Amino acid sequence: MVEEKLQQKVKDKFYRGKNIGELKKMETREFAKLVKSRARRTIFRNYDVIEAFVKKCRIRSEKNRVIKTHNRSLIIVPSMIGKIILIHNGKEFVKVTITEEMLGHRLGEFALTRKATKHGAAGIGATKSSASRSVK
Repeated sequence: MVEEKLQQKVKDKFYRGKNIGELKKMETREFAKLVKSRARRTIFRNYDVIEAFVKKCRIRSEKNRVIKTHNRSLIIVPSMIGKIILIHNGKEFVKVTITEEMLGHRLGEFALTRKATKHGAAGIGATKSSASRSVK
């Protein structure tokens, strides 16, 4: 009995004391009061841009179309949860599925602009021992 209650609590996702279901019912300005100060300021200043993007997400998801965006500075709000968004990283569009843990972060944080370096073998002349070898 106690274990079932603990499992139920683990399954429910919370953000700053609010259940995800409650957050999805909230308006964007109400959600802004729960995030940190920098994100709150961004939401209040770009409220119309965020609402236009959310509306675009809602329309496109009804038609089963993907949402592409170059706007990496948008703050993720609860109405975006579960949506698949293609975010431009400077070269291509990266597919990102919005989850509960991403709330309050920016879209650009999840589409990296730089690849991890993969170093291969050293070339000729790269080390002192290879400098003495002939090129042939």
